[in-house]
Amino acid sequence: MLTTRENFLRLINKEIPEYVPTYNLFWAFNMPPFYMGERNEDGSGKDIFGVESVIDSGGINPPMPKTHDFILTDITKWRDVIKVPDEEISDSAWADAAKQAHDRHNPEIPFGGGTTMGFFQPLVSFMGFTEGLVACFEEPDEVKAMMEYLCDFAVENAKKYLLYYKPDFGFLGDDIAHEHNPFLSLAMFQDLIAPYWRRYYSIFVEAGLPVGHHNCGHFEEYLDDLVDMGVSFWDPVQSSNDKPAIKAKFGRNLAMCGGLEQRFWSEDTSEEQVRTEFRALLDMMAPGGGYAVSEGAVTPGVTLNATEAQKKRTEWMADEYNKLKFSYYE
Repeated sequence: MLTTRENFLRLINKEIPEYVPTYNLFWAFNMPPFYMGERNEDGSGKDIFGVESVIDSGGINPPMPKTHDFILTDITKWRDVIKVPDEEISDSAWADAAKQAHDRHNPEIPFGGGTTMGFFQPLVSFMGFTEGLVACFEEPDEVKAMMEYLCDFAVENAKKYLLYYKPDFGFLGDDIAHEHNPFLSLAMFQDLIAPYWRRYYSIFVEAGLPVGHHNCGHFEEYLDDLVDMGVSFWDPVQSSNDKPAIKAKFGRNLAMCGGLEQRFWSEDTSEEQVRTEFRALLDMMAPGGGYAVSEGAVTPGVTLNATEAQKKRTEWMADEYNKLKFSYYE
């Protein structure tokens, strides 16, 4: 039987897997430590630009950028405020960091990563959503100039990352959508954001690696562009996207990861409902390949701080998964 890594690599290389693959976003978090900023153990702290992330009073985890005291209030002044680190990282430091990352990695799971947390997300963390979106509308040339600056930095580091980390796949997470719609129109996305995603991804694609993209929310309007950039997998495929239509259109050219939203279940959701809905998801998404189920949904103990009800649901889904995972492929 193929390992989790071998099976997932089949998926993202557009091949038929041996069994329904699993996927975990944290597989993509092998990032170089030099550009992580000043972080506390819980992940809070400041990034390399000085944006402070905090844990919400309601206990939201991971930490998120503060929603006040923004570091940039006028996009035309970004050159005075936004500065990438100018410290030269030696080749030996890169090599040592890569060795440490591989030494702590389980070789049976995929090893992925990248060198940036995105381009749209930094904009709104610098300015806030309101002012960031206004800047996109009122000063698109300034937004693009800043994106170019950030992209130059990310691309140069991506080349080093490829050389020393030798990942299984490249990755970019840049949430640009909410539950029902993207934050930007398709035309604005293609003008302001897509060129920088494409340029960043090209470093990995040209090296022959598959690449993945993380984007929550309703994202399907952007998928043609994403696939054209060379992206071969996307997570998480949330319920506001038309999963059957996307699968029919892209097949194995764009593997979808996730698609099961436990937020719609309650502590009282029955075992029968959980098993029925999970089987229906696999029956819809798994045939023909191009799909991976969330590891946390089918692996007891993976999800931290799970309630007793969540633990039971995971046990039920794990049982269904183990019964069905070989059923869809010859």
